[in-house]
Amino acid sequence: MNNCIVVIPTYNEIENVEAIIRKVFSLKHKFDLLIIDDGSPDGTAAVVKDLMKEYEGCLHMVERKGKLGLGTAYIHGFKWALERGYEYIFEMDADFSHPPEDLIRLYHACATEGHDAAIGSRYITGVNVVNWPINRVLMSYFAGYYVRMITGMKIMDPTAGFICYTAKVLKTINLDNIRFIGYAFQIEMKFNSWKFGFDIVEVPIIFTDRTKGASKMSRGIFKEAILGVISLKINSYFKRYIPKHPVQK
Repeated sequence: MNNCIVVIPTYNEIENVEAIIRKVFSLKHKFDLLIIDDGSPDGTAAVVKDLMKEYEGCLHMVERKGKLGLGTAYIHGFKWALERGYEYIFEMDADFSHPPEDLIRLYHACATEGHDAAIGSRYITGVNVVNWPINRVLMSYFAGYYVRMITGMKIMDPTAGFICYTAKVLKTINLDNIRFIGYAFQIEMKFNSWKFGFDIVEVPIIFTDRTKGASKMSRGIFKEAILGVISLKINSYFKRYIPKHPVQK
């Protein structure tokens, strides 16, 4: 069985979903794909179902009723993958903002270099973002600074959504206790991974804003991230983390 699976949540991604699926399956390294579709009214799921006949055994889909949030989609996908024995579990957007070719670099960071998690980072070598307005670049960059200041993590791109987790990380984190559903979910996952002492590496990528479909960013999601970081830090004082490795310095 293939030991790598890419989890991609979708909501109204009919303009991107076929292209991203074909691109992932065209890569030299073999990845399975799991689409988590939140009841897209535009027919995204129907496109995936047709492609499942072509990529039988490699392309999978879970359909959920209604838009239940990014975080819950990934948690569902992580549990699905762990139940089936996958060792390297990736998260990635459907809109090509994360370069599919870099899945291989994230894989090698974990499988060859021995890291427990690898983040496709926009900011580890400067600001590598294309087609974003300057106000959004600044908001994203300084959000990372804010997260580092509050939590103590050294991760330059804590809100990144392009990641490879090894199974041992996801098995150690109690996924049922992950509370946030928007972009704060990304911070919460990294914070827990860091607190448990896992070895996290950032791999530089070039992030390109979507050219098709609509962004899912909202003020509510941003507010959740700002307030969520404070609650994460406070709640961590009342939790016991048993490190699996020495904590990163």
